[in-house]
Amino acid sequence: MVRTGQRLHLKKRLIVDKHSVGGISGRETPIIVSICAAAGLTMPKTSSRAITSPAGTADSMEVLCKVSFSPKQLERIVKKTNACFVWGGTLGFAPADDKLIRIEKMLHLDPEPQLLASIISKKLSVGAKYALIDIPYGPSAKVYDKKHALKLKKKFEIIGKKLGIHIECFLDYESEPRGNGIGPLLEAIDVVRVLRRESNGYKLRKLAIKMAGRILEMAKKAKPGHGEAMAKEILDSGRAYNKFKEIIKAQGGSLKNIETLHFRTAKYHNDIFSGKSFVIRKIDIKRINQTAIIAGCPSSKAAGIYLYKHLGDKVKKGEKLLTLYAESQSEMKEALNFYRKAKPIA
Repeated sequence: MVRTGQRLHLKKRLIVDKHSVGGISGRETPIIVSICAAAGLTMPKTSSRAITSPAGTADSMEVLCKVSFSPKQLERIVKKTNACFVWGGTLGFAPADDKLIRIEKMLHLDPEPQLLASIISKKLSVGAKYALIDIPYGPSAKVYDKKHALKLKKKFEIIGKKLGIHIECFLDYESEPRGNGIGPLLEAIDVVRVLRRESNGYKLRKLAIKMAGRILEMAKKAKPGHGEAMAKEILDSGRAYNKFKEIIKAQGGSLKNIETLHFRTAKYHNDIFSGKSFVIRKIDIKRINQTAIIAGCPSSKAAGIYLYKHLGDKVKKGEKLLTLYAESQSEMKEALNFYRKAKPIA
């Protein structure tokens, strides 16, 4: 896959990378990239669009800036800012993989051998020496249990070692979305609010600090056991937010939208309220994601779901559970019908 395409040439730079196997809504990657780049690491983050989920990192970042660039343009952005948030589809990195992804998307498939080849080929193409692979697992995640997650971890590490990439894996049990927003725009807003220190984004801040800390330690930027503290300081000081804005500007984005959080919302929205008092014991990720997809994600950037409640929360009768967004009445009606039948929150 790598030999058939372009490769990134950043001389004398130690390149790090991070990738998620996907399946869980939540956009911690841009936060991690901003922290690591602010620490002086080089992180040319190439991302895919959504295959079977409501949004990929490229879909969310496209709300804020351009994500399609040539390899030469990408090199200029990274040399200037230490990082980027770009879609891999226009770069010519591992082009065979891009063709397979298009087929997988049409068939709603994401087979494990292709997952391994896809992720590692992209890391090789950008010249990564260190890579952290995020493997969320859980009953309705893409990786369904810890046993399967550990097997996948071992495969990543073995293949990485053979190809000269130091790979570590971050295993995390997930039984609900990591953030509040589900869908390109709503996930992008979560990212900006965490970087601006206005919100924890539910789990996003905590997970971003943990994963960025691991990368800082892997690349010897932080001493063992001190990575998380360093990542937290970079985020809390505003350095990560400043770096994020620098990258967005370099990619042709508008800082005004980020600074004011003023974005065009979907044409239709519908608040869903609880019909009873209860404690949330289950949020079915697959069904909540499917609801967002029926509402128009990821092609309709402003479509999706915003969650106000999470696992373990006590909900009173009449309290707002979520808001559903769609660009057409027909999509809204279909998504509402699916949600009511699927009952993803219980």
